[in-house]
Parts: sequence; C-alpha cells; structure tokens
Amino acid sequence: MSASERVQEINISQEMKTSFLDYAMSVIVSRALPDVRDGLKPVHRRILYAMYENGMTPDKPYKKSAHVVGNVIAKYHPHGDSAIYDAMVRMAQNFSYRYMLVDGHGNFGSVDGDAAAAMRYTEARLAPITLELLRDIQKDVIDYGPNYDGQYEEPLVLPARFPNLLVNGAAGIAVGMATNIPPHNLTEVINGLLMVIDNPEVEIDELMTVVKGPDFPTGGIILGYEGIRKAFRTGRGSVQIRAKTRMEEANNGKTRIIVEELPYQVNKAKLVEKIAELVRDKRIEGITDLRDESDRNGMRVVIELRRDVNPMIILNNLYKHTTLQTSFGVNTLALVKGQPQVLNLKQMLSHYLEHQIEVITRRTQFDLNKAEDRAHILEGLRIALDQIDEVIALIRGSQTTAEAREGLMESFGLSEKQANAILDMRLQRLTGLERDKIEGEYQDLIKLIAELRGILADPAKILAIVREEAVEVQKQFGDERRTRIKMDEGVIIDEDLIPQEEVSIMMTHRGYIKRMPLNSYRAQKRGGRGVTGMGTKDDDFVHHLFATHSHNHLLFFSNKGKVYRMKAYEVPELGRAARGTPIINLIQIDQDERIQAIITVKEFVEDKYLFFATQQGVVKKTSLSEFENIRKNGLFAINLREGDELIGVHLTDGQQEILMGTKQGMSIRFPEMDVRMMGRSATGVKGITLAEADKVIDMDVVTPDLDVLIVTKKGFGKRTPIDEYRIQSRGGKGIKTMGITARKGEVISHKVVSPVEDLMIVTQSGIVIRLNINEISSMGRYAQGVKLIRVDGEEEVATVARVQRTDDDELELTQENSSEEATE
Repeated sequence: MSASERVQEINISQEMKTSFLDYAMSVIVSRALPDVRDGLKPVHRRILYAMYENGMTPDKPYKKSAHVVGNVIAKYHPHGDSAIYDAMVRMAQNFSYRYMLVDGHGNFGSVDGDAAAAMRYTEARLAPITLELLRDIQKDVIDYGPNYDGQYEEPLVLPARFPNLLVNGAAGIAVGMATNIPPHNLTEVINGLLMVIDNPEVEIDELMTVVKGPDFPTGGIILGYEGIRKAFRTGRGSVQIRAKTRMEEANNGKTRIIVEELPYQVNKAKLVEKIAELVRDKRIEGITDLRDESDRNGMRVVIELRRDVNPMIILNNLYKHTTLQTSFGVNTLALVKGQPQVLNLKQMLSHYLEHQIEVITRRTQFDLNKAEDRAHILEGLRIALDQIDEVIALIRGSQTTAEAREGLMESFGLSEKQANAILDMRLQRLTGLERDKIEGEYQDLIKLIAELRGILADPAKILAIVREEAVEVQKQFGDERRTRIKMDEGVIIDEDLIPQEEVSIMMTHRGYIKRMPLNSYRAQKRGGRGVTGMGTKDDDFVHHLFATHSHNHLLFFSNKGKVYRMKAYEVPELGRAARGTPIINLIQIDQDERIQAIITVKEFVEDKYLFFATQQGVVKKTSLSEFENIRKNGLFAINLREGDELIGVHLTDGQQEILMGTKQGMSIRFPEMDVRMMGRSATGVKGITLAEADKVIDMDVVTPDLDVLIVTKKGFGKRTPIDEYRIQSRGGKGIKTMGITARKGEVISHKVVSPVEDLMIVTQSGIVIRLNINEISSMGRYAQGVKLIRVDGEEEVATVARVQRTDDDELELTQENSSEEATE
C-alpha cells in the first residue's frame, strides 16, 4: 500500500469536537471529580491503594514519600511526580483534611503557606482511619480495572466504610465544571446515614437536625444557616466563615484582639501581611501592633489596639477587608455511575448507602463461597475418616497419585477437590483430637453458611450490618465539631449602659466622623473667629454637622442613593482636636462613595416618610417603615438617573411643604402632597426645573412663621421670613432668592431656621462658629446679606448646620480636657 493510500481524510471540525469531548470526559472522570461512593479522585485512590499494597499500614514503620510516589507513577498514575506528591501532602495536612488519610512524618507544610519538604526527605504511612476506606478490599467487594498499560489491576473504587465524600470534602476543576465540597463532622455524617437507613423517605430538613453543616479542620465560625440549608437542599450555596477571635485586656490597659482560629484555606502569613498593609495605608486606624505568636500549642495572632478605639468596630472592619471572614462556595458535583451530577445531602448519603449495601452483599457472598468451599473439603475429610482403613488401603494399592485420586472419587463419591484434600492430609489428622476438630469446624461452618445465606436473603439484615459497622467507625474515630455555627455574629450592646445625652456628630469631606457632647461649643457674637471643632488635614474639611440623641438611629445616605444605619453612640466620642474615625470603619461603604445626608430616627413608624432630593432636581417620598431592615452592606434608598447624585433627605409626616435651593440663588416652595408616595426602588419626579449649569444644593421642610437662612461660600448670609417664598407648583423654575456675586460666592446653604436654634458654620479648614439665629439680621428676599464669618483668601464655608440651644451655651470649653486633647 502506497503512502497516499494510507492517508485518511477527516473533517477537522468534527475531529476537534470528538477529540475535545474525549479529553473533557477524561478530565472529568479520570482526574478532577471524586466518586460519590468513596469520595476520592483517581490520584488519591491510587496513592492509598499503592501504600496499602506496599504494607505501609499504621502499625508499620514510615517509608520515604519518594518510594510511594515512584510506585504510584510506575504502576497506576503516569503523571508528574509533583502532582502525586502534592495530592499526598494534602492528605497528610491537618489543616487541609478534616480526617487525615496519610500519616506524615517530617515537614508537610503549614497554614502559613509553607510548602512541604521534598519527597526525598519526608516519610509517610497510612493513617488509622484510612484502613476503614480499604477494609475488606481483598474480599472481592469492589471492581478492578486494568492500569494504564494493562500490566496491573487497580481498584475502580474503594470499599469506604465511612462517607468520605462528605467527611473530607473535595475540590477540583474539570472542563466546563468544578466541584467544591466542604468537609463535615464524621459523627454527624454517620448519624445522618443512620437516619437514611432507618427511613429512606427522610426529608433534608430532618437530616439537618443531625448533620449541622460543614466542619472545617481549622475551626472558625459559620455565620447563619441559610447558606448551609441551600447547599444541603440544592447542592449549591455559599457559606460565610469567620475567624474565632476574643478580646484580651493588656497590662497597659489597651485591648487586644486575639485570633485563635482561621477560616478554612486561609493563609495566616498573608492575612497578617494584609492587616499590616491596611494599617500602613490608613484604611484601618487604631491598630498599634501586630504579632504572630502561634506555636505548637495552637494559633495566636495578636492585634494591639489604641485605647480610644472601639475594638468591635476594628474587628468588623478586619472582617470586611481581610480573610478573617471568607465565603466557601459549595458545589457538590460528584461522579455517579461515571456521570457528573450535582447532589444534595440526601442524595450523597443515599448513593453511599447503595455502595455499602453492595459492599456488604459482595463480602457476604465472598465469605459464603469460602465457607462452602471449606465445608465441601471437610465433608470429604469426614467421609475419609469414617472409612479410614479402606481409604488407606486404596491409597497404598495405587501406583500413582492420579490413580489414587480416581480411586477415591469412584469408591467414595468424592469430588476432585475432596480427593486432593484427602491425599494432602497429614497422618496427625487421624488422631482422635484432630478428628474432633474437623467435626467441630464443620458444624461451625454449617451454622456460618446458614447465617450468610440468611443475610443475602434479607435486605434488612444487610442494612443492619451497614448500621452496625458505621456505628463502630463512629465510636472509634468520631469527635466533636470544630466549627461553630452562629445565627448572628452582630455586636450586642447593653443600651442601658450607654448614657442618655444630646450629642453632636461631625464628619469631614473625606469621611472622618466623631461624636462630642453638644455643649462642647459656646455661643459667640456674630463675626467672631470661632473655635476649632475638629482637627483636619489641609486637604480635608468638615462636611456634616448635626445634633442628635445618643440612642437614636443614624441613617447615612450616600451620593449613590444608598442608605446605611447605626446608633449614635456607636460613633466614637473624641475630643475637639481629634480628626475622627474613618466612616468606612463603621459602615460598609465603597471607596468612591460619599455620605451626602445624615438624619436621625428614634423608631421606624408607618406614618412617617423620607423625602429625597437630588442634584438634578428630582424628588421622591417613601415610607420610613421601608427602611427598618437595613443590611450591614447598605440598602438602595433611591434609584438615581445617570450622572445624578443624592443631595438631601428629610423626615416628614407627608403633609409638609418643601423648600429647595440652588447654588445660583434660585428657590422653589411646593406642597409635599404634590409628590405621591413611591417605593424604595423608585426614581422620583421633578421637583424644580434647573437652569444650565445650576444644581440643587439644599432641600428643607417648611415650618410656618419661621425664616429662611441663606449662607454663601464667602461667609455672607441673611435671614428672610418664609412668607416671602410663595407656594408654587412642583417642577417650576422657582424664584430668585439671592443675587450671586464673586464677592459673596455661590450659595452653600439654604435652610429653614427657628429663633430657638443656633447656627453652626464650618469652614474648609475646620473652624467652627456658633451663632444665635436671632443675631442674624432679618432681610427681604432681594437683600444682599451681611458677613456671618470671616474667611480669608481662598478659604470658603464648607457646611452649615442647625443645633438646638442648650442651657450650657455660654460655657467656655477652650481649656477643658487640654491634656487629653493634646494626646489625641
């Protein structure tokens, strides 16, 4: 045949499909996915079987790991030595496997990510529990198949006397699919198996009463049952895992956070490095020292804190920004009869139970065949012993062994096996004692055969054996849970211990916030210089300032339209010169998110509303009750249009009038009733029609007989009776409220004020002045206004806030707590 005749034409597209499918199935079945019966991938099964073949049992000395790897490559797994050794190393790591299958001797790596020593240095043998995976393997309980070159036979599955797939879990990436099964507690899993044995129709919810959830070798805390429930019911879910920590008081009075257990698969060294990076970048402030004091007695990472910080706030931010809290994505994909399937909890236990029924059935049949073969031999020996003289005479009269065998078979009706056994029988068996032993052994075998046949004929007896042997494994290797499951890991505070007081909350443009007693500022005359209310850096300035009660809820509304919630007392109390705590340490806002409005709420009632206004003049009204349940990572309060931002939120009763002001001095007043109530996800309607380049800078609620106070960026202001702002229809252009000049600057604040209130004006550099509202001149809507605070050069007013006047307004605080403030 010529070369051209040997060439076969093929369709390359079809060949690519066929070849890729063959490759994909090979990866799925022969490499990446575990078998539902023994929970092992081929490489792990081959490693354990090779070690068993080589006698590396727990009662034998350790052997070099290289010896194991070499045998596995040579006989069963023709892949790279590093792949085999890495798989073996994981089975010997107490932080990777819940119940280690390999007993390693030497350096097998650490939770810090250190690699194991080279295989020529380490030694290994099978762990005691692994014998339960291999138990009775010599009794024909599983199927074998040819190895890669056909020279040897290898097991296609192990007997697996415990549900290893659930107990130790599995992880693997195939082609187009992946598996990620967490480890579980052996005691709980076997209890679940027993429940399935007793009631094959058992529901998953009932199984969850005994199988609580994943149990990781590194311990930690699972947050809530929702992820567990979903994973057990559907085979897919996400479990939140948090480190186990505790607070410790140091000798110097400082608080320490002690990390004692980490989430599964977290690298401790990288975690410590990440915390140090966050401290260095000032993303988390308040940590003064960080040490890893772990030793052979256990894990101990020490995080030293400043005296003035809230340890729970620091800890919550560490949970947010580091792997002290992680999620484990559960995907219980395993091979069922060679096909990949996503399995729920009951399906995994049921498939395992089917495997055990087959193992017990095949083992019983193997024992029955062996017993029957032995009984058959003993029956021949009994016949021979009963007629020993004739047997001896026949054998002595035969010329050859074959002639003697034939004679025995013909004369006494024996089989070939029985005849061979008689010929092989030693003369000592002719003694009376030996004859009694043969008879006793035969009678025992008859009973055993009847028992084994009874087992094979009764499925209930097979299940009883599965139950008995599972309980035996449970008693020998079962232990307590390491991973705790908690419904709520939130911070619990006894509010009765928190002082009831009026406080001032101040937050800077860059997101630093603090709490101070409201009487920290004294009233001054108009035009004064003020006192420093907050320490700021050159590129920062105070942006929000308001008064509230220490036990009220604070609702933080961001420019992105999201809302976050916390209690006022949860904001750290600091001195006047202190910069404050980053708001990102208190609530889970994004890096590019700014807090635009903060309001206080005592309780979430249905007859109250939140009224929203955006930079583009859009308004919306939503019931306050829709904001009662706010997640830690916030909730969307309004659906913003592209390029728009939220600028203000007010609490109303639904019957108010709304006043909106723009930076170019326009204003509109309209009834709140003009805006229908909308859901939390709504966008809103037009509140004011803006001129080009104009933006809404303030929105307030109108109170009859009060005044409108306007403040410009250059410190000018005026007070105008509210009656001069006539009511208009929502969506109009509004009326002129102040002429804008370069000397006065654009409008920065447009508020409704009361004579019993004080005004706090804050500049970009953090200078605060508190003014009595009555001291500000009352002028008409067309007046130019007067100087309220002196600002020099490029300095501008940053924000304006109203505060209730207290009995301590005249108290001078400039010298109070000077030593403490100097420290801060």
